[in-house]
Amino acid sequence: MIRKHVPLVVLLATLLSLAAVAGGGTATAGTAAAVRQTLQLVIGSITPELPKEPATEIRVSGTLANTGTEARTGLRYRLRYSARPFVRRADMAAYLSGQEHVQPGGLRDESWLQQPLAASAKLPWEFVFTPQQLGLYRFGVYPLTVEAVDAAGVQVAVQRTFLTYLPEETGAPRIPRTRLAVVLPVIDQPHRADDDTFLDDDLPAGLAEGRRLDDLLKTAEGVAAAKGAAKGVTWVVDPALLDDVRALGKAHRVKTGTETGTGTGTAAGTTGRPADATAARWLGALRTALAGSPVVATPYADPDVAALAHNGLDGTTRKGVAAAARTGRELLGRDVVTDVAWPADGMVDHDGLDVLAVAGVRSVLLSEAGLPPAVPAVTVPGAVAPPPATTPNAVATLQSVSGPVQALVADPVLSDIVGATASSPDWALLNRRRFIAETAVISAEPVTGRRTVVAAPPRRWSPDPAYVTGLIETAASLPWLSPATLDAVKPGKVVTARAGLTYTDQDRGRELGKKYLTGVRRIAERANLATSVTHVPAGAPETDDSARFDLALLRLTSSAWRDRARAAEPYVERVRSTVEDRIDQVRIVGSEQAEQIRTLAGNDGEVPISVRNERKGGSSTVRLRIAVTSLKPARLKIESYRDEVLVIAGGQTQTVRIPMTITGSSGGQTSVTVQLATADGRAYGQRVKLTVRSTGYTGIALVIAGAALLVMLAAVGLRVLRRRGARRAAAGAVPSRRAGVPAGTES
Repeated sequence: MIRKHVPLVVLLATLLSLAAVAGGGTATAGTAAAVRQTLQLVIGSITPELPKEPATEIRVSGTLANTGTEARTGLRYRLRYSARPFVRRADMAAYLSGQEHVQPGGLRDESWLQQPLAASAKLPWEFVFTPQQLGLYRFGVYPLTVEAVDAAGVQVAVQRTFLTYLPEETGAPRIPRTRLAVVLPVIDQPHRADDDTFLDDDLPAGLAEGRRLDDLLKTAEGVAAAKGAAKGVTWVVDPALLDDVRALGKAHRVKTGTETGTGTGTAAGTTGRPADATAARWLGALRTALAGSPVVATPYADPDVAALAHNGLDGTTRKGVAAAARTGRELLGRDVVTDVAWPADGMVDHDGLDVLAVAGVRSVLLSEAGLPPAVPAVTVPGAVAPPPATTPNAVATLQSVSGPVQALVADPVLSDIVGATASSPDWALLNRRRFIAETAVISAEPVTGRRTVVAAPPRRWSPDPAYVTGLIETAASLPWLSPATLDAVKPGKVVTARAGLTYTDQDRGRELGKKYLTGVRRIAERANLATSVTHVPAGAPETDDSARFDLALLRLTSSAWRDRARAAEPYVERVRSTVEDRIDQVRIVGSEQAEQIRTLAGNDGEVPISVRNERKGGSSTVRLRIAVTSLKPARLKIESYRDEVLVIAGGQTQTVRIPMTITGSSGGQTSVTVQLATADGRAYGQRVKLTVRSTGYTGIALVIAGAALLVMLAAVGLRVLRRRGARRAAAGAVPSRRAGVPAGTES
């Protein structure tokens, strides 16, 4: 027990305080408020955590610290309690918030400080008692308050907590077990836009010792190592995070601060980085830590499903689910669950639910605000409906276009406790004691039948590994809880009436905006065009191009960009630039020139048009058509040609010769447009304008050739005539020579 000595200085301080009270209440209130800001009361230990015998000695200890610059005198410690257990959880919340009507009236102990509390000093305190001394005799949760008061009895510091008493009495009523499913998320934001480049160094920073992703790994390892703790835990993992870590664990590229124009968009300069060993270790360790627990995969990159449903991008969710199954299997070495979805903030309307159901989802994890319990109608104007008398069963059934979907509603208080972060030196102790108290009251509620409660911290939480591991271990040890994984949760006999899906204008306002998603849709259309010319042999799987762009677009629709559209802009620009560059890798040769000229050596001929495919690697072969159109059909006619689909391998060029005819006898020029097109006729890339010139020399050349032929024929005829005349003259000269021969010379 605590001794009660009252020094003379304390009595003097008491008299001075009473005089201040008599002189004016306002001054006293202001002084008390100032003292509250400088005095910090901390509960450091309560043992045992769960007393079970009337005579069990309970020790509550801690410190009182003076964080101000002046010494404090005339202070007392008090321990207040109530022998009446809480019946409603709403009263527990009111008690913790300081509402007067639920504060304990019993005073167990009081102790004066033996000396002034100096500035920046800290003094220990302790209370010792038994359940019997407090008048506790049955199972229940009781309020326990430790406070510091000044000489006038004004409270200057306080800590409120709970004492859960579990007497092991013969014949005591059996406490029904409540199923508890704990959901722990491993979700982050995307760190790559396309597959090739990281846009910042945030991911390696998050993996560093003591940072958020490192704490998530330590939490997973701690839960896996805790005896019996993991059997009630389900992990929800975004495969996009694991994919980013895998890419970081290999040689990769990171965006630099320099922006360089590409002609079709804006792309950031990049620099090469070696493989990050920390990333490889993290991924391997996480795979090991999760091996013994069920893993639910969010759709790839955790897209904002409701926003997609409201902006005509329904199919994106289906692609995200398929990509999650594929990536999760690759990175975790086993199948992951993809038929359970956790919409952003645990909120979804019927449009979003239908999109999920069509994508194969059969269960959704919701917040209580998204699917609240039904409450009785309020008949008094202005009155507020009372909270439910008992904790609702977490399991409900919703109807979608694809049939019934099971809803699992997270308990808001338990979820906040699991996801709590440091707020005071004793935050972990007080939160753990509240968790014990909340679950005890749930199990003690007058409900026939077994219920399920779900605890799910915020999806992008920053856990304290030791705290979460300890809390999970505590839950596994409580005799009124039965740990369960999400896949084991089924509808039971206890059916809670629900008010239906609730989705307010404020919820709609938190979605990814219409303007933002309109830009994403345009990029998606261009990406579809880029991949539509990729040659896929019959029966072959999806192309690398198509899969890469699907993942990039899913990253752009991540719920991580809610209220952070400015942060998403570099990702949008990077994907847009990548898509446009991919389109430009297949182009008409010379299309980069300001003007292209083709010449016909007459009024008709063939104009060669070459197509270059500069794609490399897998999926580099393309299939497309060429469409040529005369701008003045009356002047220039495109003759019929084989409009066949060109198949061009990566790094190759193919030429098509297009026959054309210019009408008129004189030379001149006119224009045609050349457009690449997909096999199904959609325009691909930029339209190119060609100027076609004709020399007009074809008729003149024929005249000249004809005249030359006539001259040649005349010359040939004269030569023939001359040769005939010469032969005749030679034949007539022979007798004349014979007549002039001298006598005697003839033989």
